[in-house]
Amino acid sequence: MKILKLNPENPDIDLINKAIDVMAEGGVILYPTDTVYGLGANIFNKEAVERINEIKSRDSTKPLSVLVSNLDALDLVADVNFKNWSLINRWLPGPFTFILPKQKIVPSYISPNDKIGVRIPDNKIAISLARIFPIVTTSANVADKETLSNPQDILKQIGDSVDLIIDVGNLESSSPSTIIDLTDFRPALVRRGSEIIKFTKSEEFRELSKDEKKAALKHKFKEVKKIN
Repeated sequence: MKILKLNPENPDIDLINKAIDVMAEGGVILYPTDTVYGLGANIFNKEAVERINEIKSRDSTKPLSVLVSNLDALDLVADVNFKNWSLINRWLPGPFTFILPKQKIVPSYISPNDKIGVRIPDNKIAISLARIFPIVTTSANVADKETLSNPQDILKQIGDSVDLIIDVGNLESSSPSTIIDLTDFRPALVRRGSEIIKFTKSEEFRELSKDEKKAALKHKFKEVKKIN
């Protein structure tokens, strides 16, 4: 297991390339985002994605989210209409996951249905890691256990199970991304996380019920449009 110490404001591109090479060869990495540390892998490598589910003791039927490097790369993995582009442009890069209709290129082991959660973090390291291919983004913790803020504590929880660590020390945030479903008639708030107060003050949305949130996290939420 390799450990790379990086400056989050001025990351060494050669070290970033080493991490990309690890993922290109089927490895799993631990890396920082603008919210919490994440586990990452090439989304087109099924074995690496399966390893992430094993590391997290995570239900493999639950969809994973995808991280892309910039707004132009969104079209590779998601189908974004004009209305959604307007909202997304206001909030990305940032600590948000937007659920959108997925493109056919996204493998079913990432998301088994027609939706995909997409992130563009406001973090130089994270977006640089995804400049060659989209990567998995999921919090670096065992399912249903505490999300921790530094690699040393994270490794105590998940074990010595990743191939490479990008260590920037403690992250200021301990909150996950805010999840917004954009696949229906109006934005639906699935999970409250980072910058939720700013979002709720600026956007019209509906907050889902407990059961609806469970369905949305599995990308199975569908709002029923009322007809007068």
